[in-house]
Amino acid sequence: MFDKLFGRGAERPVADPHALPVPRRKNGMYTLRALGDTRVLALVEAADSGDWDAVKAALAPFDLGRDHAVLAELAELDGVQDWIGRAVENEKEHRATALLISGSRHISWGWEARTSDRAVNVTQEQWRVFRERLHIAEEQLLEAAELRPEWVTPWRRLLTSGRGMSLGPAVNETRLDAALRREPLDLETHIEWVSQLQPRWGGEPGQALAFARKAFAGAPEGHRLGSVIAMAHIEDWVESESDDCLVTPEIQDELLEAAERSILHPAHVRRPGWQEDFNTFAMALSLASESIALPRVFQELQGAYTSWPWKYMTQPEKMYARARRNA
Repeated sequence: MFDKLFGRGAERPVADPHALPVPRRKNGMYTLRALGDTRVLALVEAADSGDWDAVKAALAPFDLGRDHAVLAELAELDGVQDWIGRAVENEKEHRATALLISGSRHISWGWEARTSDRAVNVTQEQWRVFRERLHIAEEQLLEAAELRPEWVTPWRRLLTSGRGMSLGPAVNETRLDAALRREPLDLETHIEWVSQLQPRWGGEPGQALAFARKAFAGAPEGHRLGSVIAMAHIEDWVESESDDCLVTPEIQDELLEAAERSILHPAHVRRPGWQEDFNTFAMALSLASESIALPRVFQELQGAYTSWPWKYMTQPEKMYARARRNA
């Protein structure tokens, strides 16, 4: 079975000593927690209790200036905004880290106030809170980027706030360049720009997919950047009025090739939260009704579900379960 999944000659993955125990599955699936990593869980628990010293200690195994997934665990955690401001004010040695966490949290917190509703349905008060929180995020992330010029994560987050504040293409393109100078193959930056290029944000049809194809063409075998191809097709589906817009032989072949060159390639290296990349491919492949790579992707996931990118659907967990059954 292993040879069928990864090809002959590939080494079997070594068991991860930091993997969280898999919880009891419901309908064959479970929601991934803390990136499936015991160290990340310790970090989340420290942040949830508001213990800044424990947060700093738990961050030791990670490079928050490059690890978007670990940063996202803090940015999405409700309650961080209640104590991180004190860390920003009082911290000297790790001030850039406190600024990065606070700025990232303020972006997520801002979008929570705005909600994902259509712009015409967002109230004036929601807009006010949204912009107020994004303004704080901008100031903090720019300072973090100045203090730690080698970091890529502040620039990727500034792309999000820049889009929300409608700062325009000149500002956002400068931020994109800043991120890619620091890490030319950074997946999260590329996915952020794929969103930026969508018609709903002022882009042109086909622009995002062309960007994704050019980016992945320069990636080495086994690199996770292949997920940008899957995400570009998902974004096309979001923009389309047809649920079957991805069901073409050309798209099926492109997604199959991207999966085999990236997450299903023997050279692929799994990091904490690797399941999100597999979920991205699972969603794209299922929307395209692809039948070769999709079963292999779900086989590797073993029921692990991540909300991104399934949250684009009205019933994400139900759609994941359906796609898994159909595969």
